[in-house]
Amino acid sequence: MAMVRERRQQQPLRISPPLPELHLHFPPPSLLPLVTLSNIEKLCVIGHGTDGTVYKAQDTHTHSLYALKVLRLGLDFSDDDGALHRAAREVDIQKRLDSQYVVRCYGVLAGEDDKLAFLMEYMDGGSLEDVLRARRRPLPEELIAGVARRVLEGLCYLHENGVVHRDIKPANLLINGDGEVKIADFGASRVVVTGDVWEPCEGTCAYMSPERMDSEGFGGGGDGGGCPGDVWALGVVLLECRVGRFPLVAAGEQPNWATLMCAACFGEPTPEVPEAASAEFRSFVGRCLEKDWRRRGSARELLSHPFVDHAHCSSPCTQSWLSID
Repeated sequence: MAMVRERRQQQPLRISPPLPELHLHFPPPSLLPLVTLSNIEKLCVIGHGTDGTVYKAQDTHTHSLYALKVLRLGLDFSDDDGALHRAAREVDIQKRLDSQYVVRCYGVLAGEDDKLAFLMEYMDGGSLEDVLRARRRPLPEELIAGVARRVLEGLCYLHENGVVHRDIKPANLLINGDGEVKIADFGASRVVVTGDVWEPCEGTCAYMSPERMDSEGFGGGGDGGGCPGDVWALGVVLLECRVGRFPLVAAGEQPNWATLMCAACFGEPTPEVPEAASAEFRSFVGRCLEKDWRRRGSARELLSHPFVDHAHCSSPCTQSWLSID
C-alpha cells in the first residue's frame, strides 16, 4: 500500500550540546550508526504528538533515512508531569531497549529553542492506523495473527525488562518496508518500581483497561505494575483490525470518556466479536479483554495460544501491508 505524505523541505537541524539537567545517555556505541549529527536534514513531517513532531530525516552524507522525533520542552521544573520530565523519562527508557520488536533509538540530541530530538529507526510502511484508515474494512485473520505475535514478542521483551508501554494503539505500531510490525513511542511508558505511584490517565483513554480507568474498583493493576493493561490494549487493537473500526462503541458513536468507561468497566464481559471470526480469534481476544486483570492472559502466556502459532500467522516479513486491496 502506497503511503502518500506531503513533502515539506526543511532547513538542516542544528544540534547544540546536551542539556545537563536531563542526564542524557546514549545507546552503546555498537548500536550507533556512523552519522554526523550536524548533517541530519529534516525532509517532511510524518507525524504529530502532544509534545512534538516526527520528521522523516536524512543524513546528507550517507543518505540514510531516519525518523526524527522532536519534542518541545518547557523549563518549568516545578511541573512534575511537564514535557521536560516526560522527555527525561522517555530518554531513560529508550536507552534500555534493544529488540527487533521495538523501533530502535539511535541517539538523543539537544537542539535549539528548548527542543529535544530522538533519532529513530525509519519505518517506511507507516503505522497500523494508516493501514486501517486506508483499507476501511477488516484485515484478514492471518495478518491480524501476525500483528498479534510481533506485538506479543515486543511486550514480552518490555515486561521482562521492567518496562510497561501504557499506550499500545494502532498509531504506535509501526511497519517497515518488509512488513515487520514494531512497537514505538515510549512517551507514556514507565519502568516498574515497587511502591511507585503512577498517573493512571497517561496514554490514550480509548485503549485503557478497566483497572486504569477505575483503579479503585478494579484493584489498580496489581503487582504486574500495569503490564496487564498493555495486554488489554492489544486486545482492543486486534478486535479493531477484525471489525474494521474502533470496537468498544457503536458505529458512529463518539468514544468520549464516559462512553469508554462504561464499555470497558461495565459493558459485556467481552466486546462483541464478528460472527465470522474464528474460534481461535474469539478465544485469544477473550483472554486479552478479561476485565479482571488477575485473570487476564500475560504476554508470555498468550504467545503459546493457538491463534498466534506459526502455522496460523502470516510471515512477519510479508509485503501484504504494502499491497493490500
